[in-house]
Amino acid sequence: MPLTTPEEVLKTAEKEQVKFIELEFCDLLGQMKTVTIPVGQLAAALHHNVWFDGSSIEGFARIFESDMYLKLDLGSFALLPWTVGTGLETARLICDVYLPDGQPYESDPRQILKRQLALAKAQGLTFNVGPELEFFLLKRENGSILPLPHDQAGYFDQSLDQGTAVRKEMAAALEKLGIKVEALHHEVASGQHEIDFEYGDALATADNALSFKMALRQIAKQNGLHASFMPKPFFGINGSGMHVHQSLARDGQNLFYAAEDKYGLSELAKKFMAGQLHHIAAMNAVLNPLVNSYKRLVVGYEAPVYITWGQTNRSCLIRVPRINHDRPQATRCELRCPDPAANPYLAFAVMLAAGLDGLTNDYPLPEPTEESVYELNGEAKKKYATLPGDLKSALTALQADPLISAVLGEATLNKYLAIKNQEWDSWRTAVTDWERENYLAVY
Repeated sequence: MPLTTPEEVLKTAEKEQVKFIELEFCDLLGQMKTVTIPVGQLAAALHHNVWFDGSSIEGFARIFESDMYLKLDLGSFALLPWTVGTGLETARLICDVYLPDGQPYESDPRQILKRQLALAKAQGLTFNVGPELEFFLLKRENGSILPLPHDQAGYFDQSLDQGTAVRKEMAAALEKLGIKVEALHHEVASGQHEIDFEYGDALATADNALSFKMALRQIAKQNGLHASFMPKPFFGINGSGMHVHQSLARDGQNLFYAAEDKYGLSELAKKFMAGQLHHIAAMNAVLNPLVNSYKRLVVGYEAPVYITWGQTNRSCLIRVPRINHDRPQATRCELRCPDPAANPYLAFAVMLAAGLDGLTNDYPLPEPTEESVYELNGEAKKKYATLPGDLKSALTALQADPLISAVLGEATLNKYLAIKNQEWDSWRTAVTDWERENYLAVY
């Protein structure tokens, strides 16, 4: 059970012989940041918080407004399993970021998600999600990461190299962190893997997604490998996605299920999906946040490009997994465009906001598409809108969408746009190996 009082945290830390505490929070780009304190400072941190300088954190404060403090989430206490038996036993606590006046910091991604969840709660709604984060295991040599997958296995293969054992080590570490693993397998591309964890409340799941990445990188490093969540590290093979299963509940009951509907979906579920399809172009700037993200979102590699929904069709942007009428609580829709580089707090926040907007506004839900749009002829494809083709287009769509912009808030939006436009300009002006190979000797 999660710890609820400072006294419980202190007793547990003593029982586990903890020497250090890592205080974790998240920057605007989804990177975990930590402040480490000796366990002797834990009582003071629990009762008086921990101050830090936010001016050097990506997307946080300017230098003249840098003082901030971390407020510890007691229920997030967990022993880091890879530190057990080292003499440097370390536990972690996830934190929220606050300003000196006691107000939540508006650009703290965890607070941004909390704001959206509060809006849902005001309507009696709980937002549940289950992300599927794909990743590559890459070889290391003399401490450097090699741009090579560690195996040549394929989908669901039981490879004979170390990947199978490493996945099991990763799953064991996640379980010790309190993240309940449901399945693990090799993915489609060489060196690509997936470990699925329990579906649940969006805030806890976002916390788990961040911890998931940290744990997998740690276990991979211990095995001489690197776990990469880069969306498209290799040309010619599948990239890594973060398909997100979603549903709304009230009083513990799944509101997406309707027994009489052909797809088993309630009208509320359909309105939720319509809201996401309506706002997806702007959402994409958050769900697919890198220049590299759009190398994955191309035809031919299972990543969705066309703004469609369906059940059996995995080329759809939103897929409705087959409904089990004996398990109505399992009814959900799967948004297939996000990638694992996305900040999970921001991703779930914009997904929820768009879905809730669909409940309020009567956006038309197109007819389901059960044929692969990829395989249609050019004329037939024209009726389907597509996702933005690059980061710049997605950022333009974000600026033009008042609802999704408001999720971030004006100050955070401006910071995000500044960071991402700089990334785009850096990419746009870079001269690549491809250009030299194709042009240098010819022109």
